[in-house]
Amino acid sequence: MVASIAQIIGKINPKKYAENWNELLKKYGSASEIPAEDVKEKPLSEHTMVYDSSSETLEPIYFFILDLMNDFKFETEKIEDNFSSSPGSGHFAELGQRATIMQQQGAKILGDVNTVLRSVLNIIYDLKEFRIRLSQYDNLKTDKKEAAILALKQIWMDKVDITKGNSSIKAMALGQAGFQTLIDAFLFSKDVKDADKLDLNDRVKRILKPRLIEFNDWAEHSEEELRKRYELEKAYLKSQVNSLKLYARWAKPYLKAAQQLEMKEQGREPSLVKAFNTILLELTLIGKQKIMSKEEALSGGLPKEFEKLKVKRDYYFCTLVEFKFRGIPQKVAQQSHYAFGGRAEISFKAYVLNSDELKKLEEELEASEVNDVMKLIEGSTGESLETIQDEINFFLEEKDQHEQEHKDTSNPFVALFGGYDKKEKMEENRPGVADLKKKEKWWPAKESFIESANLRPFSEGKAKEITFKIFDVYKKAHGMPSYT
Repeated sequence: MVASIAQIIGKINPKKYAENWNELLKKYGSASEIPAEDVKEKPLSEHTMVYDSSSETLEPIYFFILDLMNDFKFETEKIEDNFSSSPGSGHFAELGQRATIMQQQGAKILGDVNTVLRSVLNIIYDLKEFRIRLSQYDNLKTDKKEAAILALKQIWMDKVDITKGNSSIKAMALGQAGFQTLIDAFLFSKDVKDADKLDLNDRVKRILKPRLIEFNDWAEHSEEELRKRYELEKAYLKSQVNSLKLYARWAKPYLKAAQQLEMKEQGREPSLVKAFNTILLELTLIGKQKIMSKEEALSGGLPKEFEKLKVKRDYYFCTLVEFKFRGIPQKVAQQSHYAFGGRAEISFKAYVLNSDELKKLEEELEASEVNDVMKLIEGSTGESLETIQDEINFFLEEKDQHEQEHKDTSNPFVALFGGYDKKEKMEENRPGVADLKKKEKWWPAKESFIESANLRPFSEGKAKEITFKIFDVYKKAHGMPSYT
């Protein structure tokens, strides 16, 4: 069951907007633990109107109320926009085709994303190998020089000399009689002079000396070549990450459009019969208007002290308008869209929310299934992408010893989730920081005496008055029967 907006508001301030708040607080202990689905909503006031006409559509009703709220100086937002068509209707089939096209285009681009992602993974693994190799060259300039030379000799035998086949040092030492000491002699000797000092037979020395010269020459030039390759791979990584960003930006509109064309699951809704030509629409608008305490004090609405008093947080009177529409989709002649005539039930609910409660409402809406557009995508790939991003940032932010360059550290996957231009602080990526943030449950602070005794009661009166005015103006303008 998906919680309604009114239920989420009831969770944020249960004492004001939840009819069963005593029961909920006893059961769950605090407002933050209350599931919004368990809340029995209780707005400050509620007015409902019902209009049933098979010939007139929902659009004029919706836009008249939207424009009316704007005329009353509300900041208006659309919070919910769902629809469901009966499987037997033509509307279901046509929108299903459109959704399929969007899904196919999105899936095609995501396939390209996966291809580039595999390339990024391969580059990262190559860069790690290069770093391990380069660390040995760096150790040549430290007190770990002897160990670094031995490590490089092992690499040379395994990667370079092994290509000689049976004449390689390892093949001769392990497979041919008389050369058992060849590996130890090679690892011990630094140059030809060291080889001459060793108590070895001439056959071994004749193999050992040219290999030492070859190794020293390789060690001298391979570092420079490896560092060039390392920088080229980093540049290629940056290029692939930029391609990933581009593909992600291209995929986003298709994924978003496909989601918006998805129909809401209605379960056992009796109005939606499979063989009927029926559509159900759910729309929710919320309008908010800030209480200007100084102006209200001057006009006498609030005590005079509010002319100079600095209010800790702002208060807003809000009107929540919920549309529930059951209609019969009729295709407009010679056009590709539908008109909907049917039964519209519109409810106007009054609330008062302070700035903290509005902020919490936004958070709850993001966390709820009301806005689960990208949550499914992010949930399926989130942890792996964060791990990869750490690896990408490590190499792209790496500073060159001789040159300080500004590196692009933006996340190539953020575009899929709606935040392409946002920058993340590196401090937040430290181990433990994210876990601490998850444990913190921010909740609006309790009201002060001034807020509870003056601001909220005044705002509640305003909310009830304006909400009724909007309802009344629309009712009188259209002559609709109302049920309050």
